[in-house]
Amino acid sequence: MLSQQEMSDRWEIQDLVFHYAHLIDSKAFDSLRDVFTADAHIDYSAFGGNVGDLESTIAYLKDAVSSGIFPNTQHLNANVQVSVDGDTGTGRVMCFNPMEMTQPDGGTDVFMLGLWYVDEYRRTESGWRISRREEEKSWIFNVPEFMGL
Repeated sequence: MLSQQEMSDRWEIQDLVFHYAHLIDSKAFDSLRDVFTADAHIDYSAFGGNVGDLESTIAYLKDAVSSGIFPNTQHLNANVQVSVDGDTGTGRVMCFNPMEMTQPDGGTDVFMLGLWYVDEYRRTESGWRISRREEEKSWIFNVPEFMGL
């Protein structure tokens, strides 16, 4: 049976995971400092993205997303699997990520990503934070390509 502390820890981590998605879709990248530890390692390489620390990740996201290349995104998280061991934890989170991508001619394409976040969490004085996040690729679906456009 789970203790009240472990249930609370799991819910706090789940809220953290959902808050991350909200910040990404809101393009509030500076607020990711409230989600990750200062020494976090973040690996977005599964889809050709940045690998590095928190500050390089924030800079990458500002450049890639705020530049207008990805004007609209949604990160829908499900199947949040969390294990807690004292002040650390691990998780695997399913993400469905439809995105709109601006093309060089000004048009847009819609594509969808299926992925998992493979996470490590750490309890800090400010609460639970993600200390490591790695994307694991599942699939990519390009709507215009599928429709023969």
